[in-house]
Amino acid sequence: MQIRKLAIGTLLAAGMLPASAQVAWPPIKQTNKPWARWWWEGSAVDTANLRSNMQDYAAAGLGGLEITPIYGVKGEEQKFIPFLTPKWMDMLAYSLQEAKKLGIGIDMANGTGWPFGGPWIKDKDASKTVQYKTFKLKGGEKLQEPVQLVQEGFVRTANTTSRKESEINRDIAINKDLQALALDQVRFSGKLDLQSLMAYSDKGQVIDLTKNVDAVGTLNWTAPEGNWNLYALFQGLHGKMVERAAPGGEGYAIDHFSADALHTFLRRFDTAFKGRDLYYLRALFNDSYEVDDARGQSNWTPGFFDIFQKRRGYDLRQQLPALFQQADPEKNRRVLYDYRATIDELILENFTREWKKWGAGKGKLIRNQSHGSPANLLDLYGAIDIPETEGNDVLRFKFATSTANVMGKPLVSSESATWLNEHFLNSWGDVKKIVDLFFLGGVNHIFYHGVNYSPKDATWPGWLFYAATHFNQANPQWKDFKALNDYVARTQSFLQAGKPNNDVLLYLPMVDKYMEPGNLMLQHFDGMEKNWEGSTFEHTAKSLEEGGYTFDFFSDRQLQQMKVAGGKLQTGGVTYQTILLPANTYLPLETLTKLLELVKGGAQLLVLNELPKDVPGLHQLEQRRNQMQRLLQQLRFTTKEGIQTAVLGQGSVIIGKDLNNLMSAGSIRKEELAEQGLQFVRRANSDGHTYFINNRKDQVFEGWVPLAVKAASVALFDAATGNKGLARTRIEGGKLQVWLQLLPHASTLIRTFNKTQADKPFPYIEQLGEAPVRITRWEVSFMSGGPVLPPPFTTTTLRSWTEEKDSSYQNFSGVARYRTVIPKPSGQVANYLLHLGHVDETATVYLNGKKMASLIGPYFYLVIPAQEMKASNELVIEVANLMANRIRYMDRNGIEWKKFYNINMSARIRTNLKNGVFDASGWEPQSSGLLGPVTLSPLK
Repeated sequence: MQIRKLAIGTLLAAGMLPASAQVAWPPIKQTNKPWARWWWEGSAVDTANLRSNMQDYAAAGLGGLEITPIYGVKGEEQKFIPFLTPKWMDMLAYSLQEAKKLGIGIDMANGTGWPFGGPWIKDKDASKTVQYKTFKLKGGEKLQEPVQLVQEGFVRTANTTSRKESEINRDIAINKDLQALALDQVRFSGKLDLQSLMAYSDKGQVIDLTKNVDAVGTLNWTAPEGNWNLYALFQGLHGKMVERAAPGGEGYAIDHFSADALHTFLRRFDTAFKGRDLYYLRALFNDSYEVDDARGQSNWTPGFFDIFQKRRGYDLRQQLPALFQQADPEKNRRVLYDYRATIDELILENFTREWKKWGAGKGKLIRNQSHGSPANLLDLYGAIDIPETEGNDVLRFKFATSTANVMGKPLVSSESATWLNEHFLNSWGDVKKIVDLFFLGGVNHIFYHGVNYSPKDATWPGWLFYAATHFNQANPQWKDFKALNDYVARTQSFLQAGKPNNDVLLYLPMVDKYMEPGNLMLQHFDGMEKNWEGSTFEHTAKSLEEGGYTFDFFSDRQLQQMKVAGGKLQTGGVTYQTILLPANTYLPLETLTKLLELVKGGAQLLVLNELPKDVPGLHQLEQRRNQMQRLLQQLRFTTKEGIQTAVLGQGSVIIGKDLNNLMSAGSIRKEELAEQGLQFVRRANSDGHTYFINNRKDQVFEGWVPLAVKAASVALFDAATGNKGLARTRIEGGKLQVWLQLLPHASTLIRTFNKTQADKPFPYIEQLGEAPVRITRWEVSFMSGGPVLPPPFTTTTLRSWTEEKDSSYQNFSGVARYRTVIPKPSGQVANYLLHLGHVDETATVYLNGKKMASLIGPYFYLVIPAQEMKASNELVIEVANLMANRIRYMDRNGIEWKKFYNINMSARIRTNLKNGVFDASGWEPQSSGLLGPVTLSPLK
């Protein structure tokens, strides 16, 4: 087999096979390239700098930008452009015009900062909270105190300045210096609005007393015989403000449970957009829910009692003790479930779907981060066009990527590299690691977080955002940014093609979470963390991932859209082998009915541990329980080797206590490469499969890797170098195996084909037994950066340039040039391996004046063809370090650069805080430069 591949390679080299026979990289499209959130600080933009910034971004390989107005820069107030004013819209229109010329796509945040809100959101449409107060009476008594709840006011700001309630005008929009105020949450003192007063007797009697309370709170009612508990419910403003708001965007967050509130918010955009040509705007974006990161909860909406009764079938006012967890535990859980399920429906229907409908009416896609919401994330992601995730955990990503797969959405994006490390300590190699993790989680549309609009004349380090990896022109690594972006683009050109190819549909047991008692009325879901930690659902998902099984999560609503054909489950244009229930206790009757319908049609249902025992909720409980039991009685199980199996119609239900045994009983394929410490994502193409495989360990991987698919040919694609070719393969134990070489944290793309392909062999690295030549003498000079360029020097011992005695080396952030002259090694070989050893942080390699490569880490090697070598060769390596050392110099010398409103420059690590803001003055100089050892080795 290997001889045949070599022969084909020889024919190709000789020009005897047509070019069309070769495997090829997909053409790079705009969406394949990484995009970035584009911060407009204070919206203080102008046409010249917009054009200049976008030209830089296009040249660096970005495919698109998401315009997000944000808080301003101090000293630039005269340039601030209030959000959605005619001038602001002019700047948007100009950006769209220039972006089209440059081939850059444009999205736009549907607001400033987060969450949705602004100065036009008044009390009626602002987020609400409910509070309650109880009273006790005996028969014959009257309530002596007023039915009132007086709220204490408070002001929370995003910066270190404390504010008194008396300093804030109740009409938020008319407060002066809103950028300086940086309001995060405001509640004003005073009486809250009474929603309901209900009386509950120890004999089970319930009386609505709301109309018996007069304007001053006096209850005109004498308690009948018995002991009575009175529950008074009060509605107030939650007080959450738009976080990090831009000028013209400061104000209350909306009530996400009210369609009227959303429409009030969106009408401001209708007015601003009217008569504007916005066809080139691709999508509108919403950041994560983030109403919950405030005091108290936004947990109410006007008219909730009527809404609840219509949806749940009973009057919630009859069950207030259970809502507030004061009745018997079983009723507490069921009423709380019904309340949470209603909120879930409201945010899905009144916010997410209504926003999607509005965007579609304008011809725009909707991109949304649903995490943080008090609802089923899978359904919220399913209601929009491009789900977006963030973070650093594959299972967290899967809430967005699963929905894209199950619902047939081609793109799923990620807010990437947020707070990756402390400010100024992130290398492009660090970014590559997190980007690879997003790919492993199923993301295929990377958005960096983010790039800042910054005027060309802004002093270094320019305009910056508080929580970002600084993907800005002031970063010395900018010169090698395109290498990172090319890597992402090549990888996404594969991951955006074909379709997902996962086997298991893992049920998300939201009903179990909604049935959990708790002091908080609402739960806010953010991936696995907090809500799912320690659950059988989390354990099952982790076990599937570690075991090499491919899977997606699905919801009760998504299940209703699934079909079965030929024993396979069909949804979103893809097929799955099985459904898996992860030992959940509760199951909605509608879900059980649909599951058994699918089984009768030929589907396979796997159940971990045991079948669900009960239905959730309170209304018509016994009737629904009886229906559940009648459905389950259809199943007749037989047991063999610990596995229970029931045949129903054309399909089966299989129950097991051990997950691996259950997967085996269901004949679910697994990728054995997971046992070798490799991580992967697999996609299906019309003519084969694509694997993205990543070695996330610090050790080199080299060996045979089995694949769970069959193929006539296999090609390897190295997105870091652009190398491609046919892989070495073999059949071992009836399975296809591929030979892989992966450096620490390296990745590869495997493309399998159902038909035989022709191409050159992939260029594996095979060193000869000869000792590598060590390159030791270097002339070092400094090309660009600051605060000043240090003096040049010559060295035979590579080490951090910060170890030189002159303080200018310790203070320097920029680019250094390492130059040497080397002879061509003796012997006849085709290629040499140039290994740079340790580099802080990125390197561009030139040989005899020709650029060979930009290397971004976390590994630094380059294959040099022998024909590029002369008898004597000039080798130049241009190394960029981090921004950190120059920032340290500025902080140590009191040079002001932290000049931003709102949160200014918050530190990720508390030890880097000084006077409430980030400070690097206590840092030691960060290692910088070419540390080596640099070696040149002959290759076979």
